[in-house]
Amino acid sequence: MKQLNIITGASRGMGLAIAQQLCQKNNVIIGLSRNVSQELAQTARTQGTNLEQWPVDLSNAMPVAQQLHRWLNQFNPSTVEQVVLINNAGVIGHMGPLTMEYAEQTEQTMRINLDAPMHLTAAFLTATRAWTIPKKIINVSSGLARRAMAGSAMYCASKAGLDHYSRCVALDEALQTNGAKIVSLAPGVIDTDMQRALRQGDPSGFPDRQNFIQLKETGNLLSPEQAAQKILAYLARTDFGVNVIADVRDPV
Repeated sequence: MKQLNIITGASRGMGLAIAQQLCQKNNVIIGLSRNVSQELAQTARTQGTNLEQWPVDLSNAMPVAQQLHRWLNQFNPSTVEQVVLINNAGVIGHMGPLTMEYAEQTEQTMRINLDAPMHLTAAFLTATRAWTIPKKIINVSSGLARRAMAGSAMYCASKAGLDHYSRCVALDEALQTNGAKIVSLAPGVIDTDMQRALRQGDPSGFPDRQNFIQLKETGNLLSPEQAAQKILAYLARTDFGVNVIADVRDPV
């Protein structure tokens, strides 16, 4: 299926793996990341994919959303069979109890993990409202959106907010003609920079640190490529959107 894909955090880790696996002939990909990936550019050239990479700061998402809205308004939806937004970019934030000295980091974490997906989703839905092709949104969530963990208030709260935002959007879209399908999807435990940061946390403020070290030592982490495969498999499910809050490990 020829489709338009918009992916945040597409220059490294799982986002890069998702973008690379979507690099198929005649697909269109917009990658929104702080940096441009030469690796992704090369994959797109090899596969015949129409790729644009926008170097953007998702901690200031409003102008990025405005840029996306303008671009989508100029795009001809009859050239693709489906349009997909994957809000993947995220940061772990401070690991430990919150104090005033981490106020700036709290703000940045909430902006990237929650504010950016909200702005980009609004731009996506507004610009594609009249499109008659299938529209899908994946908000990359986390098991920690659904389970509190000491020393992780920034991350847990931002991902829990993303889950609840997705629930609200699903209710709104159900009232629309050809409304978008949205899923807030936990991707499993992945061997990324975020996991590395968890393993390096200060155990005095992050008591679960040893659990993450054990996951690495016992080989229980997915590679970014494996996680990307699971996310795209979920995207292709015929029941996509039936359960707004989901996990890649959910049975079909």
